[in-house]
Amino acid sequence: MAEYEVVMGLEVHVELATKSKIFCGCTTEFGGEPNTHVCEICAGMPGTLPTLNRKVVEFAVRAGLALGCEITRYNKFDRKNYFYPDLPKAYQVSQLYLPICRDGNVVVSTEAGSTNIGIREIHMEEDAGKLVHDAWEDCTLVDYNRCGVPLIEIVSQPDFRTAEEVTAYLEKLKATLQYLGVSDCKMQEGSMRADVNLSVRKVGDPEFGTRTEMKNMASIKAISRAISYEAARQIDVLKEGGSIRQETRRWDDVKGISYTMRSKEDAQDYKYFPEPDLMPIEISKTYIDEIRESLPELPEAKKARYIADLGLPEYDADILTGSRYLVDVFEATIRVGASPKDASNWIMTDLLKMLKDAQMEPEDMKFSPDSLGKIICMVSEGKMNRGTGRKVFLAVFEKDVDPEKYVEEHGLSQVSDSSALKPAIAEVLEANPRAVDEYLSGNEKNFQFLIGQSMKALRGKADPQAVREVLQTLLDEKRT
Repeated sequence: MAEYEVVMGLEVHVELATKSKIFCGCTTEFGGEPNTHVCEICAGMPGTLPTLNRKVVEFAVRAGLALGCEITRYNKFDRKNYFYPDLPKAYQVSQLYLPICRDGNVVVSTEAGSTNIGIREIHMEEDAGKLVHDAWEDCTLVDYNRCGVPLIEIVSQPDFRTAEEVTAYLEKLKATLQYLGVSDCKMQEGSMRADVNLSVRKVGDPEFGTRTEMKNMASIKAISRAISYEAARQIDVLKEGGSIRQETRRWDDVKGISYTMRSKEDAQDYKYFPEPDLMPIEISKTYIDEIRESLPELPEAKKARYIADLGLPEYDADILTGSRYLVDVFEATIRVGASPKDASNWIMTDLLKMLKDAQMEPEDMKFSPDSLGKIICMVSEGKMNRGTGRKVFLAVFEKDVDPEKYVEEHGLSQVSDSSALKPAIAEVLEANPRAVDEYLSGNEKNFQFLIGQSMKALRGKADPQAVREVLQTLLDEKRT
């Protein structure tokens, strides 16, 4: 048995998919020239007053209900006072005393089994800006575009013991929030970021160790690596007789190490007090019930339905339902007329490979979801073969072309008329007399060679079965 065990809790920051910021009308669109998505309110100008975006409350309630939380019907905002250069007001509007959601639960599954992860709370708050460190000029620039973008912060209980549990939790959280439509959870754009609070203790010790916090990590792989490193670091310190400092650490994913940023603050260090410029929020039971009724089918229910009603293997269903964006493609594909298993096979093999090769996440896909269904139908109807279908799908993936127009414009329709195939195959036989003679002498392997040469001559557009039949007929004629 290991001498030490790891204890972790997560704080997951999720940018909400509202069109405007939490307290003003500025756009939340990602990107844009620095400091162009900013007004007097999100820039913290004196004398300005915030106005709460109603959609932020709705999205927070949706997330809370989907994650099994109790909704705090009377909740309010508080000021979290500190100075960072990326927060021009020198305070953040958040929720400490009465967060909008409490006491949720998420069940995660790993190879070691299932684990219940408690959610202590979900609170609403505003995002900060972004610091850009310019190594060439030896200075730091500030982009305030992100200031005031609405966040929910999902705070777990310290229920994690392994990096695998953390990974499963983040993947489930990401999928659930995407299904709800409350966030795109694009970690590469900072829409979902996680802080990991980690400590170690001897197995059987009821007391928690001193924790460190690794902040704002925006990659599940990086989070897993950081956990492994920080746990090993703390264990080494304790084994050598040292003590752990409560501190915030930054993870360097390139070097694979963490290093000290600053001493870790506690709640009292922020000098919270009630936000005087915003009224408390009272949420009616009717409002909560209406949102509960509007919740979509979530990943676990959808997975069970795919297995029971569509006959998909559990593995396929698990992969597909792990991303709302893969679900969109899958369901659009079967609506067009493809069988569920064909749709699953194309997604699990071709689409996932394309995503991996392009180093993209499913949420980054740009093509029309029903395009794959059109391709599968054209293949099943004999209008093109599987190999050509793959080439067309790649063009769809990269350029969002209409597959039917693409096939027509590039002359990719499958040829199955024997009269059209016969001249090209006859030329192949004339060009390969040795292979023909050996086949006629009993070497059956040469038949496959001649099929390959025929398909090559026909540029892969021919129906393989029709090629086989015409080739056999011509060889039989030579035999007689």
